[in-house]
This record gives sequence, C-alpha cells and structure tokens, in this order.
Amino acid sequence: MRLHKLLLTAMTASLAIFATNPSAHAQEEEDPDIEIEPEEEEDGGDDGDVDIEIEPEEAQGDLEADSAALGASDAEAEGAMKAEGPLGDYRVAWQDIVTVIRKPFLKVRRWELEPLLGTTMNDNMIRHFSSGAQINYYLTDVLAVGLEGQYFTKSFREPFDLVARQARRLPTINQYNFSAAVNFHYVPVYGKFAILDKKIITWETMFTAGLGVTQSEVVPRDPRFEGFSNFLITPNVGASLRFFLFKWMTISAGVRDYLFVDKFEPVGRSDQMFPTAALAKENADSAFINNVMFQLGVSFWLPPTFEYTTFR
Repeated sequence: MRLHKLLLTAMTASLAIFATNPSAHAQEEEDPDIEIEPEEEEDGGDDGDVDIEIEPEEAQGDLEADSAALGASDAEAEGAMKAEGPLGDYRVAWQDIVTVIRKPFLKVRRWELEPLLGTTMNDNMIRHFSSGAQINYYLTDVLAVGLEGQYFTKSFREPFDLVARQARRLPTINQYNFSAAVNFHYVPVYGKFAILDKKIITWETMFTAGLGVTQSEVVPRDPRFEGFSNFLITPNVGASLRFFLFKWMTISAGVRDYLFVDKFEPVGRSDQMFPTAALAKENADSAFINNVMFQLGVSFWLPPTFEYTTFR
C-alpha cells in the first residue's frame, strides 16, 4: 500500500513538469542549428561591400594578320599537294575547288555580219546557188533580230533534159532572182567538246523564223514567148549549227525552208492562147513551193571583243 502511494506521487510529479514546460521535449527532437561563420574581410575593405572582379574583354582579331595566316595556310596546302605522298596527307585549300567556267563567247549587244553561200536541196529539175549576207543584232545572248538578202543563179539538172527527150515536152519551171527577209533567231542549245583533249570547241544550235519576199521568174517553154516575174510573200524557218573560233569570228552551217505560193506558165501557151506575158500571168497556174536550202556562213562580230558584267 505504501509502494502504491509512492508510484502515484511520482507519476503526478512527472505530469506536472510536462504541463509546465511542453516545448522541452520538442526541442530535443528538432535538428541541431548549424552555425555559419562569416567570411573574413580583406584588409582595407569597406564593411558590407562585395568586390566584383570583371575580366577584360579579349581584343578583336586583326584583319591583316588573319589574311596573312590564311595565305600562309593556303601556301602550305598547295605545297603539300605538289609534294609526293599518299592521298590524304595534306589539307585541300579553297583554291582547289573547281567551278564551272564562264561562257567563252558573249553575243549580247553585239552585231553579227555574216556572208552566206547556199544551194537548193529538193528541186530535181533546176538547181539554184545563192550568195548573200545577213546582219543581226543580239538583244540578249540567246535572242537576235536581223535582215537577210540573197541573190540566186540557176543551173539545169540532168532530169530537165531527160524529160524533154523522153516525153518530148519541156518541164514547167521557174527561176529565183533574189530574196530578202526580216528574221528572228533564238539559241536554246549551247555546248562544247574537246579535240584530242587539247582544244575545246564551243558550239550552239540556233533556230530561225522570218518573213520576207522572193522574186521568181517564169522560164518559158518556148523561147519565142516572153516570161513574167512574181513577187512572193515568203515565210522561212530553219536551224543551224554554229562553231566559235575566235572572239570576233564564227562559222555556221544550216538548213532553211523558204515557203511561198509561186505562179507558173500556163499549159498550152501558143500564138493563139496567152501569147503575151500579161495574159499568161493572169492565167498562170499556182503551186505551193518548199524551197529547202543548205547554207554556209562565216560571221564577223562587232565590237570584236566583249566584257563580262557579272561575277563568276
């Protein structure tokens, strides 16, 4: 009984102590405080101020020095390329980059004076040879406008005599005297090739279309009668191939088709029928003609030189 009273007294005292100071137990479970010592101030420093050290900016590069260094490195690379050794032991410099070369011939804003020689290709009775010239002005490097003139001479071919002997009749033919035209030229194809890996020849393909006039003259079957002439509206189309030899000279070869409706001597002409040239022309027979000609030309360019106006 006495022991029981002592235990009650001890428990009562413990409760009284916990009630009077409840934070004592909580303080024991809190994390311990960490004490941070202040940094020692430098001698002579102001209280409370923090010194910030700013590093100086690096100096800008020297353009002349950089250029000199680049030139030296390129020279070393070029020397390394010339030196013997396995591939890959040297650095390739920017000079070693190969670019497409410029066109070796420019035509823009230049005049072309071209003498021409030609011959007919599709007439088996009469052959015409032509001599003439054309002058062209190039608005751009691929587009030109020009004038053309030709003078014709004739020669009879073998079938003309054979028909007269076998059929006892003379063929109806006309001869051409001259022609003139206004032409437009367009160059869509340009290229080059090498001769024995030593000489590079530049060439181009040119298409031509124009409108002009041709004078034809009737060759009478009977020389007693007078012939007559015709002025014919003549469109023309063709293509040619040009080769560049020098800055001031080129050569060309091409085919041109001159199209017109010609008038021929009427059949059955005699002393009683169409004896005069006027009556024969009024009753002339018409036919559509394709006068296909092969032409060769040599061009001379003015001015004889040219300058590039764009960068490579």
